[in-house]
Amino acid sequence: MNDFTDPQFEPLTEFDVLMLDNEINPTTALDAMFDEAEELLLATRPEGFEVEEIGRLAFDRLPEVDKAKAFDTLLYTYWAARDHDRKVLARLEAEGGGSRG
Repeated sequence: MNDFTDPQFEPLTEFDVLMLDNEINPTTALDAMFDEAEELLLATRPEGFEVEEIGRLAFDRLPEVDKAKAFDTLLYTYWAARDHDRKVLARLEAEGGGSRG
């Protein structure tokens, strides 16, 4: 969902319009912390790490004010991935190529 057109927000600025016209989503605090955490782990642990460590480090480093929205984003992302998987499986089964179990 896009918050740009929500009536509770101020009118769109020229920058907002450019972002919308170019289909660019604003970077969130979670996006920034996730990128930073990934870079840090790649630099400090070249031998490898679990992908979940990126998310945990990013979430832990978020300011408290951003954690509730970030948690909602994480939950939505998890749901969206599950929904996508279900739709792909249903399509494969309908085409005769999917199997369960």
